[in-house]
Amino acid sequence: MAWFFAPEPVMVTADEALKGGRHPVLENPAPHTVLGTPVTGPWKEGQQRIWIGLGCFWGVEQMYWQMDGVEGTSVGYAGGFTPNPTYREVCSGRTGHTEIVEVVYDPSK
Repeated sequence: MAWFFAPEPVMVTADEALKGGRHPVLENPAPHTVLGTPVTGPWKEGQQRIWIGLGCFWGVEQMYWQMDGVEGTSVGYAGGFTPNPTYREVCSGRTGHTEIVEVVYDPSK
């Protein structure tokens, strides 16, 4: 019940955001561990991509692995001010980012 007394969350501003890193997290990504598909492309002809933010990306990503037509997923961050943030930085609430899942799918399925 302590959350009743927690302060109201406030969105971080660009001036307050963490500085971030100089290098992208996925400079040389390996194929997806579960699906064996590319994480950053190239994708097959006709595939579509959508980015979905539903809170913690780990559980959400697993949901999509089970869906017909889904051919790939990857997790990351959207919005925010901090360049190349780490997971720990995003979880601090001081980057302005939200966790997202990218879903690569075949729209005919």
